[in-house]
Amino acid sequence: MSKLKQVFSSEGALANVISGYQPRQAQLQLAQAFADAVENQSLVIAEAGTGTGKTFAYLIPALLSEKKVIISTGTKNLQEQLYHRDLPLVKKALVSKAKTALLKGRSNYLCLLRHKQQQAPEMLNDKTVEKDLKQIARWAVATQSGDLGEVTSIAEDSKAIPLVTSTLDNCLGKDCPDYNDCYLVKARKKAAEADLVVINHHLYFADMAVKDTGFGEIVPDSHVVVFDEAHQIPDIACEYFGQRLSTRQLVELAKDIETEYRTELKDLRQLGKAADKLQTSAKQFRLAFSIDPEKGNWRDKGQTPEFIEHIESLSQAIEFCYEVVKLAVGRTKNADSLFDRLVIVKATLERLTQWNQPNVSLWYETTPRHASLNLTPLSIADKFSNLRKDKKQAWLMTSATLAVDGKFDHFTELLGLDDFESLSLESPFDYKNQSVLCIPRYFPEPHDRSVLAELKKTAIELIKASQGRCFFLFTSYRMMNLMANTLKAAIDNPIFVQGEVPKRKLLEQYLAESNPVLLATGSFWEGVDVRGDALKCVIIDKLPFAAPDDPLTQARIENCRRKGQDPFNKIQIPQAVITLKQGAGRLIRDVKDKGVLVICDPRLVSRPYGEIFLQSLPDMKRTRTLSQACEFLARSDEDTLIEE
Repeated sequence: MSKLKQVFSSEGALANVISGYQPRQAQLQLAQAFADAVENQSLVIAEAGTGTGKTFAYLIPALLSEKKVIISTGTKNLQEQLYHRDLPLVKKALVSKAKTALLKGRSNYLCLLRHKQQQAPEMLNDKTVEKDLKQIARWAVATQSGDLGEVTSIAEDSKAIPLVTSTLDNCLGKDCPDYNDCYLVKARKKAAEADLVVINHHLYFADMAVKDTGFGEIVPDSHVVVFDEAHQIPDIACEYFGQRLSTRQLVELAKDIETEYRTELKDLRQLGKAADKLQTSAKQFRLAFSIDPEKGNWRDKGQTPEFIEHIESLSQAIEFCYEVVKLAVGRTKNADSLFDRLVIVKATLERLTQWNQPNVSLWYETTPRHASLNLTPLSIADKFSNLRKDKKQAWLMTSATLAVDGKFDHFTELLGLDDFESLSLESPFDYKNQSVLCIPRYFPEPHDRSVLAELKKTAIELIKASQGRCFFLFTSYRMMNLMANTLKAAIDNPIFVQGEVPKRKLLEQYLAESNPVLLATGSFWEGVDVRGDALKCVIIDKLPFAAPDDPLTQARIENCRRKGQDPFNKIQIPQAVITLKQGAGRLIRDVKDKGVLVICDPRLVSRPYGEIFLQSLPDMKRTRTLSQACEFLARSDEDTLIEE
């Protein structure tokens, strides 16, 4: 028996550390395919259904290979789960002495220099920020890692975090007085010395796109790379191979120029004026957009007379700063760093206002306080395929949702991959007996005026049948908020709505209740693992086609048409299929789970493309009758009581 087969056998190493461990053929198949790829330095692309046990299937051959391995996950939460929960278990099973490290991007680590600067008397007048900074200060005294993820008492998106972390722009690198104690330097040193490093996709592609001069390469080189949740890679990679300029970046640059003037270069009065002009101009630029946050086509908006004026004003403010800081070059290390930042900002704005560039999307996005301008390439196939050829590594790309209608073309074409092995592994779950898919009969089309009322009626019936314990997933914030207001007035169940509190806290609150209902969009469609009786019903409002006014989707559609292709079949359907598979995957997470998936979109049966979606979903029992779905929910509760 091979070493791998022995580890995964009913009396093997995994069975010794996991109570009730059962061998799974699909898990061993994936592990063997990956072990072969490591030996041959080849690429394996694998769709492994929920419950296959893909994490152990790649961790075990990775550790047994005794090679340097990078494992890249989709999110920081998955990264931490993998590093703190799964990896120690596998190391224990294999009695492995391998050195391991967890590495995140710089915005996750406390910057000692910027933290000291926040201790200055000119405290911000925002009470929440002030409170969060005090929490960080208390934690900073005892932390070993400097990883701000340890401060669970503040929100993940707290405004205090950018104040105590560095960016590529403002980091002084080896010139920093705290360089020897820097948490980021220590984390990267540990990663460089480790046998297996756990990172996330954002960090991997940030490293590919920009070599960090302050510390050399961010991600150490390796013999093996595993991309878990690989379906996210095309969009994340596009983002990092593009360019971005935000008013936040400009305001921070202005503040740093102001600080340098007040501390080191007091004789250069023009610095103070330049900083003030840049900050004012950046804030006015944000005010030129709508008050409400939005996303739109920058190529169109940037060429309107109003915005031509605003771009000119911003450009002049940057140019003035550039000329003034240029006078201070050579006087202080900070001044040199500020000048380098201005050179980059100036070049980026010029690139973002070249309107005739082909094969890129120019788009903008605003938050309540800031605006960002973005350039995103429409295809990274050339760059990515070159990256694959340059790296003489073994690669595994895996996810529960990579194939569309049983084929991987959509994924591989986006990344320019042509030399690979592929396999598709079914989930071990008995979907026919564990679940029901309901597509309610006579449901109105998505744009029909009666949709909201029908959604409310359907939801109330299902929530009653499942006694809460329900996820209601939406394709837009607008519909989510409308439904939240409607349901709050109609039912007594505790209702939790995405955005009211941070994601982690929202899930904790949901799990603490006996009959909760969670309404969410976006990030809750994937990476959320609720097992057992806590989740019995998942309702999806409609097929998750990307918003037609999304500028990146628009640009890809236009590009597709120019090539004589059909963008609906080539882009929109595959993207929506992958997203729907992710949302559906929230329901059954364990062999004992039972539940109902309800998709309130008649297009699944009334349009020819509906069959592609249905073929891509797990093989559940199907019904068009809501009462049958409700009966299944009632029966599954009775079964649970009998088992107990």
